[in-house]
Amino acid sequence: MLSNIIPIVKPVSQITLEPGSTVSIPNVNWQEFESILAELGEKRAARIAYSYSTLEIMVPLPEHEKPKELISDFVKILLKVKGRQYEPFGSTTFKQEGAAGVEPDACFYIQNCQQMIGRRRIEPNDPPPDLAIESDLTSKTKLDAYLFIGVPEIWVYDRGRLKIYLLREGKYITSDTSPNFPDIPITKMIPAAIESSWQVGHVRALEEFEGAISRC
Repeated sequence: MLSNIIPIVKPVSQITLEPGSTVSIPNVNWQEFESILAELGEKRAARIAYSYSTLEIMVPLPEHEKPKELISDFVKILLKVKGRQYEPFGSTTFKQEGAAGVEPDACFYIQNCQQMIGRRRIEPNDPPPDLAIESDLTSKTKLDAYLFIGVPEIWVYDRGRLKIYLLREGKYITSDTSPNFPDIPITKMIPAAIESSWQVGHVRALEEFEGAISRC
């Protein structure tokens, strides 16, 4: 005789994940996703990605955080040297109603920065960020979420390499150059600067990077 199976329901906020861990939860509808976001709150270490009814919750390692911070600072230097305005939106949650949600490690509005000045929360009709930064993006769920949301350019740093993904005709392709900085060898300079930072420190690496960019 089969015994009855009683499901155990626990709040997602009670799930404990070690740094570097990922949990994937299938068959999550949009209302459940919104409820989980509200339950987790904004002040948390975990990052989320949601697409095709699958929710992923990821907790980054410390070694993930250092490159992320450096690349974000490098982007600010690039924009400053090029005399371009921008609005940084960090790890803001971006959503496509009913379909996807994603939190980049860092992101920037560049072409659309004027529209986003003073914005305290993302509105339904706001454009996606012009550039998103990811350190060690290995999740198809996350890349699918970016596709739904329509982020035109993603930089992914992983194991000493930087890949540039550009949205073209409904899919992401890899590129050796960034449309935002077409004359800068991004995929070579940034990995070299990150590697240097482990030896000389964050501030010195930023100074060296700015000097190199000024000579380009």
